[in-house]
Amino acid sequence: MKRKHSYLLISFLVALFFMAGCSVENADTSSADWAYSFVVWDDYIYQIGNEYVQEVDEEIGQVTLYSDMEGSYAGNFSNEYEKGTKYFSITGISTEEAIAIKEKDGQYRKAIRDGKYAGR
Repeated sequence: MKRKHSYLLISFLVALFFMAGCSVENADTSSADWAYSFVVWDDYIYQIGNEYVQEVDEEIGQVTLYSDMEGSYAGNFSNEYEKGTKYFSITGISTEEAIAIKEKDGQYRKAIRDGKYAGR
């Protein structure tokens, strides 16, 4: 009788193991696991850092599309900031090096250029 219970327990655990593997494999993938937060401006990707800047120059653009879904997008795309978020040049720094992103609280977060955007 003990042997029969042991087989049932082992069979149950094996079945549970396989069901758990299937549920992870078919899990909801509605949002992407981006390597970092970024914006795209003028066909270049800028990585969002933790640094804020005080001196901004002129407005140079804005987010035209926000998405946290993996894919290739056209325009001034971001996986962090919503549509309409403004981009600014930083006083004394070339836009080839960095730009500033105006946050909702009025602060400007520095974004470092990371290369050509490989989207559309």
